[in-house]
Amino acid sequence: MHLDHDPAAPAGEPIAFDDFLKVDIRIGTVIAAEPYPQARKPSLLLRIDFGAGIGVRKTSAQVAANYTPEALIGRQVAAVVNFPPRQIGKVMSEVLTLGFADEEGRVVLFAPDQPVPNGSRLF
Repeated sequence: MHLDHDPAAPAGEPIAFDDFLKVDIRIGTVIAAEPYPQARKPSLLLRIDFGAGIGVRKTSAQVAANYTPEALIGRQVAAVVNFPPRQIGKVMSEVLTLGFADEEGRVVLFAPDQPVPNGSRLF
């Protein structure tokens, strides 16, 4: 599922700007988080509020190595909201939460450095 995490890897193949615009990346606020012990990698089940236009979506995110459920409640995160739902174990994941690999390859969530309205789109 993941591409090369090596920070020294070259950039990917060029894409057209219109291709970038097809990926709908929005900000939402985590309203619920719980452990997902059935996952193969340390994961949490998240419910994220993306505002009136998209609503609340659920996802399984491989973030348990760096985050506790309690630390995520109220935190804004970025996610792709227009991928089709994907079965992750027993959970139907409705969005892809975005992050970067730290030195050990664990996910560090991508988020704005200031609060923005839920549903705000990356541009």
